[in-house]
Amino acid sequence: MSEDHVPARARLWLFVLGGLVIAFLVVPVLIVIPISFSNSTLLEFPPRAYSLRWYKVLLGSAEWRDAAWMSVKVAMLTMLVATPVGTAAAYGLHVGGFRLAGVLRLLVLAPLLVPVILTAIGIFYLYALLGLNNTLVGLVLAHTMLALPFVVLSVAAGLRSYDMAQERVARSLGATWFRAFRSITLPQIRLPVLSGALLAFISSFDEVIVAFFISGGEMSTLPRRMFSALRDQIEPTIAAISTILGVLSVAVVAVLEVMRQPNRRG
Repeated sequence: MSEDHVPARARLWLFVLGGLVIAFLVVPVLIVIPISFSNSTLLEFPPRAYSLRWYKVLLGSAEWRDAAWMSVKVAMLTMLVATPVGTAAAYGLHVGGFRLAGVLRLLVLAPLLVPVILTAIGIFYLYALLGLNNTLVGLVLAHTMLALPFVVLSVAAGLRSYDMAQERVARSLGATWFRAFRSITLPQIRLPVLSGALLAFISSFDEVIVAFFISGGEMSTLPRRMFSALRDQIEPTIAAISTILGVLSVAVVAVLEVMRQPNRRG
């Protein structure tokens, strides 16, 4: 028996621990699903009767529809802004080779390191001076800042597995820098770029803390509307929305996995 081989029995505790961690993370999410199909006016588990009552309430509410459309609109605009900016930042940090690259990388990833509540407070006071509170532009800019690290990390991972010599050869043959990047580099890192774009969309769509500080009324996003509803009154409509958001998140992960499969086979 090889010294590197560990018997399955010796690893049993690791499987059990992993299973417990997964259950701790997944079970609360799964509990929300049957609650969303409850016929009761209260959140109860297990439901005594099942129906689509709260999904009908959700679809029939103009406030919820407007909040959902606002979230989709902000998330789409955030994705369209964060993806090219994050791709350019990741590319610049990868090929730059300058001394301050590490500092700049840390600044780009700062939204992942700094508590979101501190970021939200800073954005609120800055927007108060600039007049951007409760505006679409303000929401998109704030969400872009929060989504940018996901794009940068995804594209940077793709660039690390890409041979930059191909682009240098194209430029030595007369191609401009932009044409070489567009024709040679970008097609080969398209999957990390698309992954970063989807992550930017989800991070914007699910964001609540910054939105709670800088938006309200007609500019309320769906997570902000959910937070306000939980504070004011608790009803199974929240569970219905949570179920839909959970399905959306799983769908995005599935899409990312399907996108990676051809690359892995290659």
